[in-house]
This record gives sequence, structure tokens and C-alpha cells, in this order.
Amino acid sequence: MNPFVSFMASTAGRILRAVVGAVLLYVGLQMMAGVGGIVVAVIGVVMIAAGVFDFCLFAPLFGNPLSGKKIRAGK
Repeated sequence: MNPFVSFMASTAGRILRAVVGAVLLYVGLQMMAGVGGIVVAVIGVVMIAAGVFDFCLFAPLFGNPLSGKKIRAGK
């Protein structure tokens, strides 16, 4: 299994995704204007959702399942 995917499926990876997502959401809504700010904010929301709902968007790129639970189980 890819170490990056293993980390992102871990508790620390989930927390990191949620925190980075919150920062992107803040930056997109408060510090950027126009469409660029909205795009950054949407990416932030997706990252928060990925951390909270335990899925890893990068895992399928490495041939792993989307579910964090399945990644941790080694499936």
C-alpha cells in the first residue's frame, strides 16, 4: 500500500484534511474575490467532507478503495 494513502486514511490524515479544508474555506471566502475564491472555498468544503466522512479522493489514483475504513483494513 502506498504510504501517502495510508497516512491520509489514518486519523491524523483525516484531521489534517479537515484543518486544511477549513483554511482553504476561510481563504476562499475572506481573502480572495470572485470565481477564484469560490473555487478555493469549494475545494475546502470537499476536503472537510472527506475528512469528516472518511473517504480519500486520492486513493483510487493509486488503485485503492475510496473508503478510509477499507484502506485501513487493507482491502
